[in-house]
This record gives sequence, C-alpha cells and structure tokens, in this order.
Amino acid sequence: MRCEPVSFANSRDLKSQSLRSTLKLAACGLFSLAAFPACEAWAQSAAQTLIVAGPRTPESLDQEYPPTEAVHEMRRNVYERLLAYEMTEGDDGVLYEDFGNIGGSLAESWEVSPEFTSITFTLRSDVVSSWGNPLDADDVMWSFERGWNLKSNFHWYMTQVLKIENFETAFTKVDDQTVRVTVPEPSPLLEKLWTNSDLGILDADKMQEIATDSDPWGQRWLATNSASFGPYSVSKYAPGQEVIYEANEEYFRGAPEIKRVIFREMPTSANRVAALQAGAVDVAEYLAPRELALLGNMPGVRIEQVYGNYIHRVEMQNETPPFDNPKVRQAMNYLVPRDEISQAVYFGTARPTKSPISEIYPAFTDEYFQYEDNVEKAKELLAEAGYPDGFETELGYRTGDQIEEELAVILQTAFAQAGVTVQLSKLPASTLVERYTQGDIPMYFFRDMAIVPDAAYVANLWLNSNSLIDYSNFHSDEVNELIDNALSSTDEEARLTDMRRVQQITMEEAPWVFLFNPGYQLAMRDNVTGYSWYTPNGNAWFDFHKE
Repeated sequence: MRCEPVSFANSRDLKSQSLRSTLKLAACGLFSLAAFPACEAWAQSAAQTLIVAGPRTPESLDQEYPPTEAVHEMRRNVYERLLAYEMTEGDDGVLYEDFGNIGGSLAESWEVSPEFTSITFTLRSDVVSSWGNPLDADDVMWSFERGWNLKSNFHWYMTQVLKIENFETAFTKVDDQTVRVTVPEPSPLLEKLWTNSDLGILDADKMQEIATDSDPWGQRWLATNSASFGPYSVSKYAPGQEVIYEANEEYFRGAPEIKRVIFREMPTSANRVAALQAGAVDVAEYLAPRELALLGNMPGVRIEQVYGNYIHRVEMQNETPPFDNPKVRQAMNYLVPRDEISQAVYFGTARPTKSPISEIYPAFTDEYFQYEDNVEKAKELLAEAGYPDGFETELGYRTGDQIEEELAVILQTAFAQAGVTVQLSKLPASTLVERYTQGDIPMYFFRDMAIVPDAAYVANLWLNSNSLIDYSNFHSDEVNELIDNALSSTDEEARLTDMRRVQQITMEEAPWVFLFNPGYQLAMRDNVTGYSWYTPNGNAWFDFHKE
C-alpha cells in the first residue's frame, strides 16, 4: 500500500473591569503585568504579531514532558511530525482533520507493508529547522533513539501501542532520506500513530551541539529551548509569565503569515476577557461559558466553538472502598443532575459524555449509557452494596478552575441526596496530580482527550490496566484482552465489534462519574481569522492571520 480553566464574572463586573483595563492599557501595560510587550510587538508589525492570553504557559518545551493542555499547544506549533491528516472544511467554516485521509508532513511519501508490520518513510528534501539545519534520516533516528532511551512518551507509544521490544530491530536507517520502522506483530495504528504531535522530530545537529556528558539527550536545554522543524521556534520562555514564538521563515509549507506569537499567562479568566474587550490581546483561550455568552454579543469579538474530543469526568479509585464496588460507582452516576449542569455551568454549550470513547471517533456508541438522574435507583444500589446510609468521601479539583469548582458544589449537593457526604478539596494542579497518581484521593476531576482518532487507542490509553494513566485503577481482564486484540488486528469489523464490547463493559462497571464533553471554544478579535481544530485542542498559529 503506497500513500502520499477559568474564573466567572458577571456582566457588570466585566464591564467595569474592562473600563479599568482600558485606562491601564493606554500606557501599554496590563493588570499586574508591568512590562506588557504589546508596544514592542506593534512596532514590529501589528498585522504579523498575534498576542494570546491563556491560563498557563507550558510547563516544559520538551516533547517528552507529560502532556498538559499548554504543552500540547506548544508541540503543535514547534514540533513537526512525519505524517499529518489532511484538512477539510466543516459546515461551520472551521477546518478539521479528515480522519480518513492521511497526508505527508516531514515524510514526502511512505509505504506500509501488506501485512502491516513495517512502514518506510521517505523524507522531504526541502525541510529546514529553525536553526537552519536540513532534515535527514539522522535527525529521525536520533529523535527515535532519544525517545526510546528516556522511556517517557515516545517509549510508551512504541512499546504499549506498537508492541516494540527492541530498538535495533525496530528502527532502521535505509539511506540518508529513508527510515523504516518494523513492528513485531501487525498493527492497524502503524500509519495513523505518526500523525501524533507527541512524536515530533528534533534537529539532531543542534541537539548534539548542546549535549553534554552528563546530559547526552539535552533534557535540561530542551526544557527551556526548542530545536525542531515546525513553523515556529521559541525565542523566549518565561514560565508563569510568557512564551514568545518566532516564525521559521524556511518552514517547508511556506513562511507563516504570523511572524511572532506572544503568549501571555493570565490565570484569571475575567482578566483575559477584559484584555480581549480592550484590544490588548488578539486571542483569549479557555474562557468560561457565561463569559463566552457575554462576549458573543459584543462588537469586535468573534467566538469559535467546536465540540471536539474532550471527556471531562470524575475518576474514582476503583481499588479503594467504597469505590471497589461497581454498584457504588453506578450509584454515583445516577446522582448526576445533567440537565442542571448543562444549563447552569455550560450554558448549553456542552454534551453529556455517554461513552469512554470520544463521540467524534469511529466505533463510538452511546447505546450502553443508562445513567439518568435517579436518586431512588442510586439509593437502591448503595443499599445493595452495603451502604444504605451512604458514606463519606473526598473530591479534589484544581485551584483556579471555576468550572470544576461549580461542578464540585453541584455534585456535592446531588450526592448528599443519597447520603454520600463529600468533602471538597481545592488543590493546586501539581498537588492534585501527585495525589491521584499515587492513589491517595478517592475522587478527582480529570479532563483529557485522546489525540489519535481510534477507539482501541483511546481504550488503551484510559482503560487498559497496564496504561501509565489508568489513574482510577480500573481493571477488567476482558477489556485488557479486547484492547490488546484490537491493537494487533487489521480486521476492522472485528475491531469495531471488540470496541463496542469494551464500551458496554465500561458503562456497566462505571469506573468514572461520566460528566460532559465541554467542547473547545476560542474568543478572538474579529480581524483574526484562520482558526482550525486539531485533536490535541491546541491552536495552530500557522493557520492564523490578521486582516
């Protein structure tokens, strides 16, 4: 086969804050940011500079760092992959990835063996990194070797998804422009996995230049610098403050129209709203639904909304009483007031999650979702599980995430109807992550998206008990076997059947409290165009331009 997180503010507060902000912005400053760089940016070229306000800067620039929403967005703009989905325009005018149509990126062409056990990439000859170094097979092989030895993201994809056990037998440099990856058993993901922005290719020349004996893979340097073949490089990285992206003028798809992107960290959503209203920023990320509703009626501002692939849920520690009993977990799902949450929190912009598989991905089905708001059914299940009077537990959520705080308060009241007393714990994100990865918090909010559009990939990520991020400790021997089968089967009908069964078991076992797909919304000045949606939900600045 040959192929080519946020804070709410009412409207009165927003208007008064916007007025105060406008006055401050006259001096080219913003809130607590004493040296807002907009003046410098405008001096360069207002039409070629994009100023973005987001809740947080990426925690690291290294693609081996555990992915967060901010890190995913950075990767989309800095790291280039071997393959990429072609784009197609939706009914809403937004460009989306076409999951049925893979195209080349750094690879000009590629060939998958008939038995799906190898893929051979022929690299483009016109690719230059942001450091001016041309792409060749050595860059690809060095990137593979680095990822394999660091035993983080790349290693997980190769071992857990492609089942590779030995680096030398799996990765081969054929010639200066050709690389082959060989897997021990057939894999239906052998092609589409390389569209993943977690698997970017590094500029090996630059990385070897900065490498030291104590840090041969450049981990310290790459945490705060960039060296890849994407449309942008990072010229300034100030965690907690700002990141400045500079265009790679030699980018093989063409020089980006936006030459500089200034990403400012503004943790408070109301500040991001006011900055956008005042024209101090061009784009504001992750605003609250009620703020988006307000902005949607204001001149000079446009809102883009897509449903995307997020799944927001409350994960329960499945191995810890009382959540080791599936009847308790089912009961918690019967206590969720979804209609109330939809209106009061999301203003009708979200969809209830009815499967562990993203609703826009092949093999999704909601036929096994049975959880309506039914307090009596929940009480009945709790009594059968040995908790007729309920129990006490703890629910953790992130400091500064107003959506999760509102959800937590609503759920606390709803769970109390069946005698479940919930202590709410507002925790810094790092503390919350530490607690749930160690398994010492019984319930916690978890929002994530699977960025490879394949049901087996999604299930393997969240439901396989061998997964690195099965933090809820869900375990089903049958689910594990079905996932493993689907990761090595090229019989698409059989894979779909297996994945339907996985969804059925998961909904019956209820490892999570299923909540909502909140979608992805982006607010921008109306002279900014070119928004497109990708599975990591981060923005691709190469697609943007200003009129």
